[in-house]
Amino acid sequence: MNVWLQVLVYAVAAAGLVACVVLLVRDEAVGDRVYLTLAVAEVLLLVQVVTGSVALAGTGREVSGVLFVSYLVGVALVLPIGAFWSLAERSRAGTAVLALALATVLALELRLVAIWNGAGA
Repeated sequence: MNVWLQVLVYAVAAAGLVACVVLLVRDEAVGDRVYLTLAVAEVLLLVQVVTGSVALAGTGREVSGVLFVSYLVGVALVLPIGAFWSLAERSRAGTAVLALALATVLALELRLVAIWNGAGA
């Protein structure tokens, strides 16, 4: 797995999460800048799906391939679902859903690292 890509995903998702928490405290709806951050994060996640799959095919590590690829695809699906939900519910609840989606991305990324390092089963 590409460590730099993971760090970028962490940074962008964490920035989006902080922005959502600020919006929750202010009781405001999500704006275009947060959705732009989500778009950047989603592009990074899609690149991670491709590079992670290629890395899995070329590795000799003891990695559960089905589990690893399912996490790669699953983490890439979380943000679009959260974004559509947030767009449908333009209130504080929609902002909270988006914050939860970003927190889920961070948690799944940590799990991907654990799986890649052989902790998955």
